[in-house]
Amino acid sequence: MGPEQAQIIALQALGWLAGHEELCPVFLGATGGSADDLREQAADPAFQASVLEFLTMDDAWVMAFCDAHDLKYDMPLRARYALPGAEAVHWT
Repeated sequence: MGPEQAQIIALQALGWLAGHEELCPVFLGATGGSADDLREQAADPAFQASVLEFLTMDDAWVMAFCDAHDLKYDMPLRARYALPGAEAVHWT
């Protein structure tokens, strides 16, 4: 997956997240951000990566998002790895 497609998925995820009254405050609390930050940083690939990292923390969130956007369940994680910062992931 290329960065452009990954950014599209991240922006879809941001929109989906912003539309959930219960989940959006959890994201904002986890990131220390505000509603204004969602708008101001939406185009930043690093911010988009943080949205996808948050989303992929819970399988139920991934499934709900993917079902809403007719995506395969692996697409958010694949998109995350196509955005900045994924190269810093260490499993050991």
